[in-house]
Amino acid sequence: MDKDELTAWALANGWQMIAGCPSLTKPSSPKEAIVRMALKATVVNLEVKKPAGKWEKVSGQSYAKVQPDPETGLPLGLGFDTIPSFTMLMQENKDRMVFARMTGPLKS
Repeated sequence: MDKDELTAWALANGWQMIAGCPSLTKPSSPKEAIVRMALKATVVNLEVKKPAGKWEKVSGQSYAKVQPDPETGLPLGLGFDTIPSFTMLMQENKDRMVFARMTGPLKS
């Protein structure tokens, strides 16, 4: 997967662009990124924000080695498949985005 494919996958799965990076937010603070994909020239790094505010790299891989799972489309090679809290956080972010679109003025 390349940078554009990863960005498209992320935005379709609950991520949002914050400070130029596909990011996941805390359910209690939807404007503050706590997980991000730092898309570099040849590699993508998965980073988590520590309580002190510093970003820590938890995994990284060259674009050539990141492949979508044939069944789920989840990018393999970045740790999404091995760290369950990422998939739960992605689902919470995706659900919040879906429900935000549904809440609008009711038509009578």
